[in-house]
Amino acid sequence: MKQTCKHVFTLSALALAVSAVPQVSAATWSDTFIGYRYSSEFTEPSNPHDVEKHVLQLTHASGYAYGQNFFNLDILQSDNMDPASGDARGEGDGATEAYLTYRHQLHLGKVFDTDLSFGPVKEVAMTAGFDLNTKNTAFAPRKQLLVVGPTLKFGLPKGFADLSLFYAYERNHCGLAPCGAPGNHNDLSFDPYYIVNLAWGIPFNAGPVPMKFQGFGNYNGAKGQDYFNAETKPEVLIRTSLMVDVGELAFSKSNTLWAGVGYEYWDNKFGNHGKPGVDTRAPTLQLEWHF
Repeated sequence: MKQTCKHVFTLSALALAVSAVPQVSAATWSDTFIGYRYSSEFTEPSNPHDVEKHVLQLTHASGYAYGQNFFNLDILQSDNMDPASGDARGEGDGATEAYLTYRHQLHLGKVFDTDLSFGPVKEVAMTAGFDLNTKNTAFAPRKQLLVVGPTLKFGLPKGFADLSLFYAYERNHCGLAPCGAPGNHNDLSFDPYYIVNLAWGIPFNAGPVPMKFQGFGNYNGAKGQDYFNAETKPEVLIRTSLMVDVGELAFSKSNTLWAGVGYEYWDNKFGNHGKPGVDTRAPTLQLEWHF
């Protein structure tokens, strides 16, 4: 297993190093926005209560001659149903979490100057990246996730759809006192696992109304034992939204201000199962300001 993990780190480091090399041409396209989403029906493992969260989002995506980059930072503020560390009675403002995601795609057809398209697939890419998070709860997670694997990029008349198969390696931390008991784990390297990821963004018009349907879905395989030596289960996360281009309708400025509704579907959150709060069904309200 140690040898396998070294391969994951090596492959991820190589792919990420490619993205760090000065690019030979300027960005061919880019999109940056500040987003906001809200729901009162989020959940957290081992917590029987629904949690209200305000989520502030910074997202950037851009392309260059041989690939593209994606960056997203979510700042999540919970209500007192998800208390911060030291607030056992839940009388404070709730916990704050930061979750960062970065992915780099290297488009192999462009790199090797050859046509790799087949059927509905227009390009094949190699994707690598990482997730990092921290949250000021008693659990005190410090997730470190590396992913690497192939991506099929589908040809659509407008927008995009990418299907990826990632090999994933994750380390994390548990600050709870029982995690430090003999035989348990405060710091844990999970078994390597796989992620099937589908991401999409499809613009369309409903009569005179410009809209887009966007989101992603992940199927994460089981990742071995958790901090208490219980077996994890596969995890499903789908986060999607239907947005209206309010900026185009109100100010004749397309792709500036979007508003809409979304939905978060999460089963076996973080691989947990058989306890409260591991399944989320949360309708959301969402805004995006692109600049």
